[in-house]
Amino acid sequence: MQDSNMSTTNAVTAVPAADSAAALAHFRATLQFETDCSDIAGALASGAPGFVLLDVRGPALFAKGHVPGALNLPHGKIVESKLVNYPSDTLFVTYCAGPHCNGATRGAIRLAQLGRPVKVMIGGITGWLDEGCSLAVSEAVAVP
Repeated sequence: MQDSNMSTTNAVTAVPAADSAAALAHFRATLQFETDCSDIAGALASGAPGFVLLDVRGPALFAKGHVPGALNLPHGKIVESKLVNYPSDTLFVTYCAGPHCNGATRGAIRLAQLGRPVKVMIGGITGWLDEGCSLAVSEAVAVP
């Protein structure tokens, strides 16, 4: 274990950590933009999650396996006309394949551009499976 008085410079220590107040503000702000698979699973299990979960991948991938209760709306098709049945304060949570995919971010950008509250489920399908959760397999349930 390294003594905190020892001076060692490496890729981790070359840039000093932010002060505690800045770190607190940053990490609290992160939760305004992201949620995780475990929190989504718990909210869905409650029966009243308080958000609409959007799988922003294509219909074929959605049909092969998706988070139970998710609706399919590919990120490139997120337009106001697809959202008219949802009040303007509806929280949307987007997800895609996983950390190697930026579809959830692209979907979140489109929703934010439309003035909609949005978060990204970090980890996507990969994270969902890593948490031990099951996928539903069915035809695409698209946003009306």
